[in-house]
Amino acid sequence: MLKRSVASATLLVALLAAGACEKQSAPGPDVWATVNGKEIKRDEVEKYLRARSNPDGQQPSHEENLSLTLSILDELINQEILLERAKKLGIEASDGEVEDKFTERKSPFTEEEFQRQLKENGVTVDDLKKEIRRQLSIQKLINREVVAKISITDQDIADFYKQNESQFNVPETRFRVARILVTPRRDPNVRNRANDDAGNDSDAKRKAGALLERINQGADFASVATDYSEDPVTSASGGDMGFIPESSLNQVNPAVRKVIQELKVGQVSQVVQTGEGYWILKLLAREAPGQRRLDDPRVQQPIRDNLRSRKEQLLRASYMTTARDEAKIANYLARQVIESAGKLPEINTKKPATAPTAPAKK
Repeated sequence: MLKRSVASATLLVALLAAGACEKQSAPGPDVWATVNGKEIKRDEVEKYLRARSNPDGQQPSHEENLSLTLSILDELINQEILLERAKKLGIEASDGEVEDKFTERKSPFTEEEFQRQLKENGVTVDDLKKEIRRQLSIQKLINREVVAKISITDQDIADFYKQNESQFNVPETRFRVARILVTPRRDPNVRNRANDDAGNDSDAKRKAGALLERINQGADFASVATDYSEDPVTSASGGDMGFIPESSLNQVNPAVRKVIQELKVGQVSQVVQTGEGYWILKLLAREAPGQRRLDDPRVQQPIRDNLRSRKEQLLRASYMTTARDEAKIANYLARQVIESAGKLPEINTKKPATAPTAPAKK
């Protein structure tokens, strides 16, 4: 019995020592994280970082680059966790869905413009299709595991109205406007779904014209805004800027004000040039002043949308937290940053040389 006890103790010490060695042993220098054994490598993270950098703006400090890099790495960790779950549930995007979305993203550009954008961002067609597959698969997962569980009842809407009745008293005419913004400069804060950002005025003008043409041919305004608008605030919501009181229009560009006042509900403007860049506007609604009642569809639908959005954000955050708890994650870059007191590693944000400017799409 004594021998068995000694042998057991020796085995336990050996196992603990092996575990300690495994924890201390670093992977290859280019592996910045692992998720359930799947490696996320340095070049993948830097590719995303370069796509978000602004070569024409003030160069960020090394610390700012590291902070953004850690943020991007954390996004990729979350994506990998969700992608694994989508694979296990058998709801990955099909080849046909990927090709359809790829064609949709490519359609506003000529072949030369499209290839130049890929080169500017240092990505290939395969890279883009891989990213599309990831996004579509993750969205399928979220739709099944989160969105499908959301239910907003009539009582929920009535309770919200009762608690916030003063919000539905409109003191003056107001306009609900959506916009697509294309700027002549790169902005690292741009987060449109296509990861598309014009770099100069001629590119911005061509892009805005191509997007308007696409909308005029029947494309959904909100989808185009989500994919291509360079407004970091509204692109995720389909360009929706919310309601603008008529008095506030005095503070906007006169050309924009004139367009908003002349648009009919549901109508899309021509491209409007401002100091900020190129705008495409859509008037979603025009409301006259007065108290809105609960049975007014203009009251019920915004409340329903608001409650659904709030619940979705809550469930998404909870789902992601649970998924991370169940995953085995190792963030080696974060470990390196701590061990080097923020001095390492140097981050490569240089984009490849750009191709000559392509002619405008006819």
